[in-house]
Amino acid sequence: MSTQEARERLERLQGTLDLPIARANQQSPDEEPLVEHGALYPALQRPEERGWISAECGISANHRQARFYSLAAAGREQLVKETTKRKRFAKAIGRILGHEAEE
Repeated sequence: MSTQEARERLERLQGTLDLPIARANQQSPDEEPLVEHGALYPALQRPEERGWISAECGISANHRQARFYSLAAAGREQLVKETTKRKRFAKAIGRILGHEAEE
């Protein structure tokens, strides 16, 4: 595997967190986060670097310094693209699993 292929594969694997992060961003604050803290901030850096989300520093409800993230317009477009791709993938897997279940 070439260095370029390895880099693309790593980005795809890391990118699997980007969609749930964007979804978590849209949840109400009292819902459980979808990802562990150790994976959360590296996963937030990628979409922030790409301009998909923006961050602001502020004070949380428990009076601690915090970063607050919001989905940017480019992030909404990317979310639609990723959601479409993932739905197609899930549908294909469902067809495969459904076919196996019938046999």
